[in-house]
Parts: sequence; C-alpha cells; structure tokens
Amino acid sequence: MKRIAFVAAGLVFSGTVLAASLPGPVVNAAWLADNLKDVQVVAIQSDPSAFTAEPVWRTDAKTGARSLVEANGHLPGARLVNAKQIRTDRKIGDLTVKYMVPERAVFEQLMQKAGLQADRPIVLVPLGQDGAELDDAARLYWQLKYFGEDRVAILDGGLAGWLVDGREINTTPPDATPGNWKAGPERAELIADSNEVASSKAQLIDARALPQYHGLSKRDYVYAYGHIPGAHALPPEVRLSTDGGVARFLPAESYRTILGQSGIDPAAPAITYCNSGHLAAGAWFVMSEVVGNRQVKLYDGSLHEWTLEKRPMEGIARR
Repeated sequence: MKRIAFVAAGLVFSGTVLAASLPGPVVNAAWLADNLKDVQVVAIQSDPSAFTAEPVWRTDAKTGARSLVEANGHLPGARLVNAKQIRTDRKIGDLTVKYMVPERAVFEQLMQKAGLQADRPIVLVPLGQDGAELDDAARLYWQLKYFGEDRVAILDGGLAGWLVDGREINTTPPDATPGNWKAGPERAELIADSNEVASSKAQLIDARALPQYHGLSKRDYVYAYGHIPGAHALPPEVRLSTDGGVARFLPAESYRTILGQSGIDPAAPAITYCNSGHLAAGAWFVMSEVVGNRQVKLYDGSLHEWTLEKRPMEGIARR
C-alpha cells in the first residue's frame, strides 16, 4: 500500500492511506472544521449525559483568562456512541470473559443504532481531556478496523481541543435515525488470544500504569499482581501530551524514541495488552496507526482473561 506523511495538530505523523478524504488516522480541528460536510462525526463518550450538557469553564479572577474544566456537548451533526456499550461478555471455554469485542452482527447493530452510514468516512471525537478518553476512541477505532472499516480517524485533542479553539458546538439530543453501516469479516491479523500470547515470539506491550505493571496495585477483575513475563511497559503517561486541559497524540518520531527507550522495537511484531483491552487499544493505535507498524495485535481478553486462566505473572514480591 502507498505510504504518506501527514500533519495532525501541527505535528508530522507517518501512516497508511485510509481513504482519499481522510489525511490519516489522526486529524486536527482545522482540517475537520473544513471537512465537516464530507465526514460523519461520532462522539465516543462513556457518560452520554455529557453529549447534551454545556461545557464548564473557569475564569481567572485576576487575568480574566478562561480555562476548560469539563468538556461537554458535541460537534455539529455528531452521532453518539456510548463507550461502555461497545464491549461485551464472551464465553471462552468454561470461562466468561468481560469487556470483549462483540460478535460481528451485534457490533453492526450497535453502529447502525448510533446512526453510522456506510458511505462516508468516520471521525471519532473523544472528550479529549485525558488519556483514558483518547483510549475510548482508540478502542472504537480498533473495533471498526477489526470489522473491516478503513475510513476512520480520531480527532486530535477531541472535543476539549475543539472547545479551546473556540469552535462551535451543540447540546441537542442525539439523532435517533438509524444508519446502514455494515461490518465486514473479522480481521484475524489485528487480534490475539491467550494461546498466541503464551507462545508468540512477538514483543508483549503492557499499556497499564507502572504501579500495576510492577504489581503494586491491580484492578479488581484482574486476579493476580504484576505483568505477563517478559512484557515491556508502555504506560499511559508516555502516550500523549496534555496542555491546557487537552490531551493530544505525539508525533510518530517521538513515539519511536519512547518505544526504543522502553526496550521496544517500533518495527517488530508486537501484542498489546492491559487489564481489559481498553488501554491496550491506545498502545495499539500508537504503534500500528501512528508509527505505522502493521505487525501489532491487541490481546482482547488482556489480564482479565489471562488471570482467569491462572497463567503466569511476574512482578515485585508481595508480603
């Protein structure tokens, strides 16, 4: 496939052409403002009430400067996808594993209910105030790609960046008109299961915060402390920059440096994981889409599934 260089939020990224009307997997607010009529904007929010709420600002008593406290509302014409509804429980052998990608027909129905159309590129807009919100968009991006959708990008800085730029938003309820988006066959090259993680020679990338990686803390649905043996840490803090309450992606070259300093080969096969496949989507997006390494998979069950299966973990010894 043809490769290009493209600019997002004033930074140069390297990636693969998605569609003629999208400059790459990350778009900036200026580009989106100029192309709103040619794309379908999809707000990805874990609290749907934010879609119809007004933004919250703070004004400095001395300087009069305004700063964004809470990014609410949505871009004109945006559709709404609830980040908490795009994953589901799946039976794997005798186990029930939470937070997994849905079956093809179920995901297609979810996207149609949200109003996604089959004939227009998709721009995902997270709230954009922290890394977890960018990872919400990355997770939906990964699921769309997994089901064959290549015409998709994420708005750098999300809604927060759009607001800080002083651009127009709406607080109207979401349009209930269903869409006709169709899911294609699953792309096996984007997903890994426990057996592949256990046997693969690919680099394992732990996308969680360092205290969880080292085994000092854990989520309640992960049943052992530490990380998968041999995994490299790529925590959320190094996957974005935050300025003025807006979280943004870094340039591809910065990511290559960070990966190298973390003991990760930016061009070699890799599998990303976290607790449940959410933060792992952010790491997958950085390595696969921004850096351009098409040999990266996401371990969907992540440590929830791994520890349900009582597979080995390593970390700091605990009393």
